[in-house]
Amino acid sequence: MSKVLIVDDEASIRQSLQGVLEDEGFSASGVESGEACLETLRKQPFDAVLLDVWLPGMDGLETLTRIRDLDNAPEVIMISGHGTIETAVRATKLGAYDFLEKPLSIEKTLILLKNAIDATRLRHENRELRKQLAPRSEIAGESVPMKALRQQIALMAPTNGRVLIYGESGTGKELAARAIHAQSLRKDQMFVEVNCAAIPEDLIESELFGHRRGAIPAATADKEGKFEKAHGGTLFLDEIGDMSLKTQAKVLRTLDEQRFTPVGSDETITVDARVIASTNKDLDEEISTGNFREDLFYRLNVIPFYVPPLRERSEDIPLLARHFLKEFSATYGRRPREITDDAIDTLMRYSWPGNVRELRNVIERIVIMNPTTTRFERKHLPPLVHRDGSRRATGTEFSTLHQARAAYERDYILKKLDENHGNVSRTAEVLGLERSHLYRKMRALKIAVKE
Repeated sequence: MSKVLIVDDEASIRQSLQGVLEDEGFSASGVESGEACLETLRKQPFDAVLLDVWLPGMDGLETLTRIRDLDNAPEVIMISGHGTIETAVRATKLGAYDFLEKPLSIEKTLILLKNAIDATRLRHENRELRKQLAPRSEIAGESVPMKALRQQIALMAPTNGRVLIYGESGTGKELAARAIHAQSLRKDQMFVEVNCAAIPEDLIESELFGHRRGAIPAATADKEGKFEKAHGGTLFLDEIGDMSLKTQAKVLRTLDEQRFTPVGSDETITVDARVIASTNKDLDEEISTGNFREDLFYRLNVIPFYVPPLRERSEDIPLLARHFLKEFSATYGRRPREITDDAIDTLMRYSWPGNVRELRNVIERIVIMNPTTTRFERKHLPPLVHRDGSRRATGTEFSTLHQARAAYERDYILKKLDENHGNVSRTAEVLGLERSHLYRKMRALKIAVKE
């Protein structure tokens, strides 16, 4: 039940409003002064406040100012029997949700209260959501490259400079982008992400700039684009190297002019969004082959960042592994798990071609596949991880091409078997082989066959 606090020095008005609101399903309380209002709000939460402008002692506008300074402050609707446009404007500037004149229209009061309560709840939900998402913007790691990355982010995040983040797939480029946003002056606004590699070329323009009904097939309604949604906040263009040249041209124009036109519209929309882009490609090479616009590169590459691959900061693996272990134990409702030093050593010797994302997936897999295990050892790791780690530890070199090819095939098949949870038939289908052919190859490569 929504709680409303009525602040008015006239007892008859408080009692009348309280009765009406309770009849409408609200929980209503009344106090006679601004001082009593603040004391009540400090003791218990309310969803909305109906606050008279003219009060003895502290007036309504001063009370409003002090309410806005409270933690989890409710929305405030000002009421007055002697309202002026000047007073209403001032109240709005001080943070009032709306302004009502006496005698109050019950219908209008109820509508405004419901809207104000919805706004209060939405604001509180957003605050809680930000708290939950905060860990997603924390960059873990105590290696020299990661300490340097955090220092660079802290230095440039408060600016509005455009950022281009380089790094292999799975290194955490999105995490770096979120960290920049979280430490920027736009942190209370939207962080909007677009995966340029995942959206079909014929839809990317509509995704970025929006469209009007009928502009494209199946467009039955207007759609707001990502640029417009990120107005006042941050737009993250992930894997921008996969964007088509046609879309690159429109993005370039938008960055230059700070405005764009939705697909199928003549309307120009002005936008203020900080753009952060990322790529796993060599953009110099893409420019030389004609796949990426040089002028767009210079617009984006104002502040370049490089997120190193996991193999270049293996000292971070123990911290990351234990962090993911704690995360997934909580996610799947398991008791806290431990991982042995031997398993950690094996993880540190693995090459991690999929970087941090691959490590995260490995830890999630062993938590899921070993529901009763509380102490993970080397034997619980996927075969490819501890086989590759063992070979790297012993410094195995191949003297012939045949040996190198056989080792690669063996590791590749082990990896696919692991991804398909040991199911040979499914693995054969993924590899494009007959099941019998895969069995023969596994025996030849001395891969244990589970009958």
